[in-house]
Amino acid sequence: MKVFRRNHRQKSRNKQSNSVTIPPKDLKGSALSRDLNKNIQILKSLYTDCSDVIFHDFLIGEREKAVLIYIDGLSNIEEIDEHLLEPLMRSSTAPISIPAIKDKISISSIKEIYKISDVIDQIASGNPVILIDKADTGLTVALPHWEMRSIEDPSAESVVRGPREGFVETIRVNTSLIRRKIKSPQLKMKSKVLGKYSKTQIVITYIEGICEKRLVQEVEHRLNRIRIDGILESGYIEELIEDNPYSPFPQVLTTERPDVVAGSLLEGRVAILVDGTPFSIIMPITFWSLMQSSEDYYQGFIVGTTLRWLRYFFLAVALLAPSLYVAILTFHQEMLPTTLLLTIAQSREQIPFPALVEALIMEVTFEALREAGVRLPKQIGSAVSIVGALVIGQAAIQAGLVSAPMVMIVAITGIASFMIPRYTAATSIRLLRFPIMFLSGFLGLSGLMLGVITLIIHLCSLRSFGVPYLEPLGPFQTSGLKDVLFRGPLWSQNTRPHLTGEDWNTNRQPPGQKPNLGKGDE
Repeated sequence: MKVFRRNHRQKSRNKQSNSVTIPPKDLKGSALSRDLNKNIQILKSLYTDCSDVIFHDFLIGEREKAVLIYIDGLSNIEEIDEHLLEPLMRSSTAPISIPAIKDKISISSIKEIYKISDVIDQIASGNPVILIDKADTGLTVALPHWEMRSIEDPSAESVVRGPREGFVETIRVNTSLIRRKIKSPQLKMKSKVLGKYSKTQIVITYIEGICEKRLVQEVEHRLNRIRIDGILESGYIEELIEDNPYSPFPQVLTTERPDVVAGSLLEGRVAILVDGTPFSIIMPITFWSLMQSSEDYYQGFIVGTTLRWLRYFFLAVALLAPSLYVAILTFHQEMLPTTLLLTIAQSREQIPFPALVEALIMEVTFEALREAGVRLPKQIGSAVSIVGALVIGQAAIQAGLVSAPMVMIVAITGIASFMIPRYTAATSIRLLRFPIMFLSGFLGLSGLMLGVITLIIHLCSLRSFGVPYLEPLGPFQTSGLKDVLFRGPLWSQNTRPHLTGEDWNTNRQPPGQKPNLGKGDE
């Protein structure tokens, strides 16, 4: 039986090798032939079992054979019939040539292609391709058309005051939203294609004259090193180009707001837009960039500074409140006033767990409820998370599993984490809360301080495209303090942030990044 299966497979391979003499991989790089039938045969062999790829044969001027190739659902069928097929089939030009055919097509965006790979790329982008007999040149016309989501409020970044428009999944719509805000020709947009199979289009955008050339070169260098099968979301690129992929802190800024991208470009940063996702990424950033909101600049500087300090305070609460409570109850009860200590002791009289286990139970439960609220449909997600927290918290208190002060501490901690304007930064703080809690449970306040010092050392060692993560506080720069702890008045912010590293070298490999990051890529 084993021999039969082996022989059967060998016969199948021999049969396939006899039917296709040239591997499809070699066909893609070949030039177009003057024989139309040969071109069609090659393309149909590549698009076997692709029912959405249309090969429409027709005659140009009732004399010359031609074929129109497009993907159903990606191209505008009405425009193809009106501006391509109808004028070409009624053409009476003799002799038929490529320049004459281009004159007959009433569409401005038309170009010539010469390779099979060009045909594949164009029809995959929604641009129909015309191949003509006795011509080794094809024509492609920009007629893409597919369903797209309308421009709406950013769902992940709610605003009280500011533009209420967000990016969509179509990259050209996103670039137009940025062009509406920055109308200068100095706004540059470089296109690239990433992904061996997805062929995802990305756009690198920056303002020439404001952004450092070395920064743009470094971004392009890191993108050119990416070898991957497909880019389905900007998070793929984010993970592949950041300086330290093992750090829990984000080293690029993600946003779906055009005004945030425009403001970052005016500061000299670089943004990357990815086709198929409404989230763009901005680099380089600092830790303070993650704590800033666009509304800080749409309100008075006094209000903006007050809100910024409020975020810093609740950042500390979200990170350290449970750990501080566990450390004091476990090792440092003498720090509490007698009345408060007696009240907490009375509430914990029937609790069978130590403070550390009690905190872990409540924190894990709260995180589970928050994640469930995010994943559930919007109509019931918020209700389930809020009602679930109230019901489970009250039931846990009555069952004697946790104390009322612990429920209050966890609730305040959860609310404090919502004060952080960037979701990625808030997620990092939520993750770091647990190791600091363990240190506090075993070493008390000494463990808490050890965790904080380790965290600060890690932040000081981080870089975002060569820029220190805590700049301008570490290293200290007086000129950059106008927009860190305080939101200075707009008339006082007459200098741009320092956004270049000290040791640019485009030939170096980013730390932790491997040159080949895709599966099956050659």
